[in-house]
Parts: sequence; C-alpha cells; structure tokens
Amino acid sequence: MDAKRFELRSCWRDSISCLPDEVLSNILSLLPTTKQAASTCILSKRWRYLFTLVTNLDFDDSEKDDSETTTTTTYVFPESFKSFVDATLSQTHPINKLSLRCHVGKDEDDPQKACVSRWITNVANRGARELDLRIKDKGIHYLPPRLFASETLVKLTIGTRLYLGTIPPNVSLPSLKTLFIDTVFFEYGDLCCVLLAACPVLEELTVHHHNFSATPHTIASRTVKRLSVHYDSPIDVDNCSFMSFDLPKLVYLEYSHCALREYRQVVLESLVEAKLDLYPDRNAGERPDVTDLIMGMRNVDILHLSPVSVDVIYFYCWDGLPVFNNLVTLSMGGIKSKRGCKLLAYLLKQAPKLETLIIQDLNGYPRSVSMPLNKVKMLHILDYHGTALELKTFLQEFHCLVMVQLDITEAVEDSVQTKRDLMMLLGASLPSKCQLRVT
Repeated sequence: MDAKRFELRSCWRDSISCLPDEVLSNILSLLPTTKQAASTCILSKRWRYLFTLVTNLDFDDSEKDDSETTTTTTYVFPESFKSFVDATLSQTHPINKLSLRCHVGKDEDDPQKACVSRWITNVANRGARELDLRIKDKGIHYLPPRLFASETLVKLTIGTRLYLGTIPPNVSLPSLKTLFIDTVFFEYGDLCCVLLAACPVLEELTVHHHNFSATPHTIASRTVKRLSVHYDSPIDVDNCSFMSFDLPKLVYLEYSHCALREYRQVVLESLVEAKLDLYPDRNAGERPDVTDLIMGMRNVDILHLSPVSVDVIYFYCWDGLPVFNNLVTLSMGGIKSKRGCKLLAYLLKQAPKLETLIIQDLNGYPRSVSMPLNKVKMLHILDYHGTALELKTFLQEFHCLVMVQLDITEAVEDSVQTKRDLMMLLGASLPSKCQLRVT
C-alpha cells in the first residue's frame, strides 16, 4: 500500500513522467534536434533512455559539444557525432523521419561516407517515411542502393551542392510523393530517366540550383502535379541552352531561370497556375526565344509574371503570344515603362476571359498606349507612383470594374494627402457599382 501511495504522489508531482513511453517519445520527437531530445536523459532514471524511442530523428554535425574546442575547422564530422548517431540508431523500433546534415571527406573510400551509407540504410530498413539528407561532400557521393528501393518512403530531400554518383538502375520508390532536389548534380539522364521514372505516384517535385551546374535540362513525369524549378546558374547556358517540360498532369509551375535559346518540348496541357521569373543572361552566346515556353502555358487559369519576365517576354517572345482562353487572373510587375504597358495591352487582347488583374510599379500611363476592350472586374494596383490624372485615364480603359484597390508606394511624399486626392478624383469618375480602396 505504501509503495502505491508513493507512486501516486510521484505522479502528482511529475505528471508528464507518468505518461506512457509512446506518448513521451512523441513529445520528444517535437524537439528541433535529436541532441536536444537526448539531453532529457539527465532528468531522471525514467527519462534516461526515452530519447532512443524517438521516431523523428534530426542529426546535425554543426552542433558542437562543449568539450570540442578545436582551433581548426575540419570538413568531416567529428568522432563524437558518429558515436551519438550510432548509439541512437542501435535501437530497433520503427523510424518515421530522418534529417541528416553532415560533412564527409572527398575521397571515395573515406570512412565518413561509409558511415552515412550505413545510417541511411539502417533508417530505410526500419520503414522511414521521410528523409532529409543534406550531405556536404567535395567529391563524388554515392547514396546506398537501399535508399532507392524503399517501399515506405513518401518524402525525400537530397542536397546540398552534391555531386551524386550513378544511381542504381533498379530504382523502385512506389510510395514517394514529394521529391526535393537542392543543388545536386546528377549523371546525365539519371534524374529524369532513372529516378523520376521509378516514382509511379510522385506528385510534387522541386529542383533548385544556386551557383551550381543546372541539371536536368529535361523534366518529364506522367504523375507530377506541382513543380518548382529555380536555376541560378547562368554559367551553364553556354554548355546547354535548352529546356524541356513533359508533364501532362502538371497543374502548378514555378519556373525561375535565365531565358534560353530553345524550349524543345513543353507539354503542360493540364496547367492551371504558373509563376514565371525569366531573366536575360549576358553570357548567353545566342539570343533567347521564349515563344514555345509561353505557348505551352496557354491553358493556364492564373499567370504570375515577375518584373524582369515582363521585359523578357516583350523582347524575346518572337512569334507573339498565344490566346489564353482560360486565363482569369493575371499578376504582373514591371509596368513602370512603356513596353510594360504595351505587353499588358497585348495580354488583355489575348485573354478574353480575364477578370482579375494585379499590376505592380505602375508609373503613370503613356497616352500613346491604349488598352483593348476587356472584361476585367477586379483591379489591384501595387506601388503606384504616378499622378492622379494619369491613373484616372488608365482606369477609364476598364469598363467592367466592380472593385479597384490602389496601394500607394511609400516613396510618395505626403502619401496621406495623395490618398485623399485619389479618393476624391477617382471616386467621382468610377461607376457607382465600383468599390474603391486606397491604402
């Protein structure tokens, strides 16, 4: 009886410790890193080994122990990091997620590479659903074959600034739905022809390259619905100045890259929303042509154009714009020049169903440019820094407006008085059914 009373009193004092192991391990999984979870072992005997039951593991070799006071920075992870990871992975319970950030040597037989392969294989064998691998390797890195044969993996992230060795030909990732490639160099064709081809349910793909060779130049998948491509590697343009998209089920696209000479294949018939950030590249040997890229996006409902994309499309869409029969929302920046206004007029002409128009940096309105008849109902102008009369002239080009929202740029002097003037002038000139907001 006394023992039971003591146990009850202990639970009253520390109600958390009385929770089941499964619940406590889930709580520890919410901590940012596994190292922090392990620090709870000093709380009491009850907590000593609980961290080993955590199902979400996060290892980062940049977190140094207080005892590690080396004066020089080595590229490989320290022995203490290896021991901690080995000890944590020595358990046999299932693992849901592994996040691994570490540095390894560049030599092919480097012992750190063998450790990383062993850790990844261990977690894959235990049914991990999510892997986030950020491996710093100055040489060529070969990921273990077991990673590419996981039946449970749903989300995979690989990075960063990694030269990846040849992927095994017998890849099979039947459950993978999300793939994030962060600055990784693949052997020719490995990403598209080997890895993507082995992901029968893949829905979301992200490929980012920052100051790194931009590959692949062809992205093809029968299943991907969302794609984000950000290439910041203009040095690669001279070597390969084309891009292809073969994605018949894609509904959402973000594409940021320098304008290229050729877009050989653009299959995007299911595309609903696209965000384009195309910029000119001074190192490109031949003039770019974005006609086929824009033509491939003609079915979009929603289109976003960055300010620099406006200039690129104006100058380098050599064969003109297609008709956007489904376009209902258009967002574009860079309307501070006459060519920006001309492109806007052209887009209004080619988008007969457009109802929502969002434009940025409208700097006045040149009288030499006129807008065609249109069905725009909602007009949102961001960072306006022209005169009230110029804006009044611009708004008179839109006869179906029911809502106008105007955001005045912070650079305008006496913005309060400017807002009042605009409200008075525009409020009297707009149709009674049209609401006006000036912020």
